[in-house]
Amino acid sequence: MRRGLVELESFGTVRVGRILRPARRRGAEDDHRGGERRDLVTSGHSCQSPCPLDGETVFPRPSLGNAGARATPRARARAPDPERDVEKSTAHTRDWIATARTLSEALPYLQRYDGATIVIKLGGHAMGSEEAMADFARDVVLMKQCNVHPIIVHGGGPMINEMLRRLEIRSEFVEGKRVSDAATVEVVEMVLSGRINKRIVQAINTAGGKAVGLSGKDANLMICEKDLATVLRDGAEVTVDLGFVGKPVEMHPEVLHTFLRSDFIPVVAPVAMGRDGETFNVNGDTAAGAIAAAMKADRLLLLTDVAGVKNAEGELLTQITPPQVRELTEAGVIAGGMIPKTQTALDAIDDGVRAVVILDGRAPHAVLLELFTAHGAGTLIRG
Repeated sequence: MRRGLVELESFGTVRVGRILRPARRRGAEDDHRGGERRDLVTSGHSCQSPCPLDGETVFPRPSLGNAGARATPRARARAPDPERDVEKSTAHTRDWIATARTLSEALPYLQRYDGATIVIKLGGHAMGSEEAMADFARDVVLMKQCNVHPIIVHGGGPMINEMLRRLEIRSEFVEGKRVSDAATVEVVEMVLSGRINKRIVQAINTAGGKAVGLSGKDANLMICEKDLATVLRDGAEVTVDLGFVGKPVEMHPEVLHTFLRSDFIPVVAPVAMGRDGETFNVNGDTAAGAIAAAMKADRLLLLTDVAGVKNAEGELLTQITPPQVRELTEAGVIAGGMIPKTQTALDAIDDGVRAVVILDGRAPHAVLLELFTAHGAGTLIRG
């Protein structure tokens, strides 16, 4: 009986020190066991390459640079290292066991959110890079696969700023809201409903989901009125006209219910119509809160670039109540850009949303951490 040699295939696998002999006919018992195994070869390359037989050790083929290059004598003479192989196998086994444990621990959370509607306001870091967007898209597809129904509402301030600069259109902010004249709101709609919305849709579809992009205009989802800001100037309150900035006053979520009864994942741009047909730019957090309230969502997740709400000592508050939010705001602890988010949370809870989470979108898989683990990823606000 002749001892087999190490074989290096250009696009195949490495067969290490086994006896080459004709393949035997597989019996019924072998076929049953074989059906339980994942084929390590046909999933990786063409079936024209040699496939492993029972008991054969298969290793990924190292890159040879030139696909047609043949193995060198030194490569042919190199013997396998059993101790190293055992060490690698043990490490891989530990990794898979940890993965299985994580999935097992997620069971009560998967049961808890089975059939739930989750509205996610996407912004900040999660939109800042292709890698972060791809991770977010995979998480959303996983949610849908687990019968959790996500609705994505997105912002896009940095992209709007970039386009306005390129078109040499000046804009300013009052109380965190962009003053939008006719020229500005045209650019806002173009960027939000076009470039950004379709980028998110594409990422989710690439990850295996079925995303559909729409805006607050579609099916009259959001009807808005002009939003006015009140600011202090010289000790007196002054009302400022923000132009075509709207606040939702009427919601028609039937189109979203239609999507959620199917496999589709709606992605909503915060652009809406007025009763006279005018176009309004809507703050992304405000739009997400209004949609969550209209859907009576189980959770509203506001992704930000901060860890969450902090106390006066700078410590993260993992769970607070609406009265505590008001106290922290009056004391000046909640300030700046956090005020619109906490106000959105309070309004959403008052309108029927079970809970709101302000979470750190910079954390990898922040949405999954919040929903499916005991760890969480931000501040839970619940009455």
